[in-house]
Amino acid sequence: MKKKYWIPISAVALLLLSWMLLGGEGEDSVVLTTTPKSGEFVVDVTTTGELRAKNSVEIRGPQGGRDVRLFNLTIQRLIPEGTIVEKGDFVAELDRSEITGRLQDAMLELQQAQSQVTQVSLDSTLTLSQARDNLINLEYALEERQIALDQSKYESPAVQRQAEIDLDKAHRQLEQEKKNYVTKVKQAEAQMSEVEADLQEEQNEVNKIRELMTEFTVQAPANGMIIYRRTGNGSKISEGSEISAWNPTVAELPDFSVMESVTYVNEVDVQKVQTGQNVIVGLDAIQNKTLTGNVTSVANIGEQRSGSNSKVYEVVVEISETDSTLRPAMTTSNRIIVDRMNDAMFVPLETIHVQDSTSFVFKQSGLSAVMQEVDLGLMNENEVVVHRGLNLDDIIYLSVPEDTSGIDKLYLEEAITSN
Repeated sequence: MKKKYWIPISAVALLLLSWMLLGGEGEDSVVLTTTPKSGEFVVDVTTTGELRAKNSVEIRGPQGGRDVRLFNLTIQRLIPEGTIVEKGDFVAELDRSEITGRLQDAMLELQQAQSQVTQVSLDSTLTLSQARDNLINLEYALEERQIALDQSKYESPAVQRQAEIDLDKAHRQLEQEKKNYVTKVKQAEAQMSEVEADLQEEQNEVNKIRELMTEFTVQAPANGMIIYRRTGNGSKISEGSEISAWNPTVAELPDFSVMESVTYVNEVDVQKVQTGQNVIVGLDAIQNKTLTGNVTSVANIGEQRSGSNSKVYEVVVEISETDSTLRPAMTTSNRIIVDRMNDAMFVPLETIHVQDSTSFVFKQSGLSAVMQEVDLGLMNENEVVVHRGLNLDDIIYLSVPEDTSGIDKLYLEEAITSN
């Protein structure tokens, strides 16, 4: 039988290195073994994330861009991120070239509307003046017909009758023209009302654009530290960036009293993550600082992010502690505690072998090895809990023994019977 050396788990790496350096083709081979561990067993999901404030005041650009057909606004000037500002301080300046063109167009439309009002007013004045003159003339004509009728009493009955008919026609024509005059006045009023409404609409458009232009100088709505928002591709807003009229947020003033770590979990692990789970949060910028938190949100829909080949899901972790050193955009490590056992026996995953859906380990039994069935429990990335089949003093193999022909298999039922 080949000589076998039993090596503590702490020396595994050293022996592997020695075996590679000195050559592994000698007559003696190294058998790597370990023993079960006991204590707290933790199942976790580890990710990286980024800090942000849970609550913040948004600094927004012009709110009514869509009303004047401005859909994207270019940032010309910004103050540095991290600047401490007070309410009313300058934050950003937006490019006014496009809105200036909109104002010029609106001013031209306003001038045309004013001209239209003037034209309609003149036309109405002339039309009504002519109508009034016509009424006066008809009144004179009526009076003439009345005189003719009075004088016809000395004439024949036929002449008298003709005079009566002429008077009646003159009277009817005067009454009809009076009604027509009322209609013309209403028509003139309606036309004036319409062009004046158009004029007011164009004036409102000009006023709206002028008011909107004042918002192109963005000011802080409150005191705080400037943190610029990220664009759709994940980069921070900078000079030359565009903001959308649908979401004109330029920056935010975070409230540092409650911070969150925003992280993304791959689609394989996200099923393990639930709201309320405890999280241990580390900071890349402060190596020795550890924070605690809990999961407050797990996205229902995955997204494809740059640098990732699979879908990931946003997970938000609220930090329990308040710390003045925490700043938005700090990189975090997030250890999400999925499950834990306070008193468990566990072994490395490398020791587990599956045959016909049954889990085994190779363990030392005297001078030889046997295959021992084990009942497994919780599993993390490196280790698995063993409920039955092993004791803490058992020596188990980290790899398959070289010669497994004729090796005995011990099943849990046999182990129970033997006990």
